[in-house]
Amino acid sequence: MAAGELYVVDDEIAAMHLRAVTLTEAFNATPAADPAARRRILDDLLGYLGPDTDIRAPFHCDYGTNIRIGARSFVNFGLVALDVAAVTIGDDVQIGPNVQLLTPTHPLDADLRRAKWESADPITIGDNVWLGGGVVVLPGVTVGTDAVIGAGAVVTRDVSDGAVVVGNPARPIRRPGR
Repeated sequence: MAAGELYVVDDEIAAMHLRAVTLTEAFNATPAADPAARRRILDDLLGYLGPDTDIRAPFHCDYGTNIRIGARSFVNFGLVALDVAAVTIGDDVQIGPNVQLLTPTHPLDADLRRAKWESADPITIGDNVWLGGGVVVLPGVTVGTDAVIGAGAVVTRDVSDGAVVVGNPARPIRRPGR
C-alpha cells in the first residue's frame, strides 16, 4: 500500500482493516465521560496522537496506523480518515464536523478497477489549520500551515501556507500575506 503504488486488498490488509474497525467501534461506543478509556483506544489505534488532542465520536478510519495527529488539535464529530496512505495532521489544527480526508484512489482503466486494484496518495495538514465543516480533502493534497478551508470545500490541490480557500473545487479567496 505504498503511496502511489497499485495494490489489491489481501488477507493481511483485510485483517488490518478489521482491527481498525473493531477499535473505532470501541472508541465510538465509549462514553465521553471516560476520556482516559477513549485515549487508550486511540493510542492503540493511531500511529501517533499528540498530547491535549481531542477527537469526538463518531470517528472512522481504514487502518488508523497511518494517521498521525499533533498536539492540541481538535477533531469534531464525524471525521472520516481513509488512511490507506499517510494522513498527517499538525499541531493546533481545528477540524469541523463531517470532514473527510480521503487518501485512496482508483485507476481510470476500467479493467484494473474491475480487478479491484487501487492506490493511495498521502494527505498532509499543516500546523494551525482550520478545516470547516463538511470539507473533503482528496488524495495527495498538502494544506499549508495557518491555512483556512471554508465549510463544504472540496480540496483537489495543494493549499499555500496562510491561504483561505472555499468552494468546489476549492479556490483561494485570500492569499498569504493579505
